[in-house]
Amino acid sequence: MVECPICGAEVEFGAHTVVGELMECGDCGTELEVLNLKPVTLGEAPETEEDWGQ
Repeated sequence: MVECPICGAEVEFGAHTVVGELMECGDCGTELEVLNLKPVTLGEAPETEEDWGQ
């Protein structure tokens, strides 16, 4: 378990979690990105922009 950087709730992650993986906080619904594994650090995932094939 690791703490959500937005609301402080505990977020569960799996044994096979990798850097860059996205997950969602069950309490606040924020999309989070795994920034580091030792120790596990989460940050708010960047907003993705639409790619219209241009």
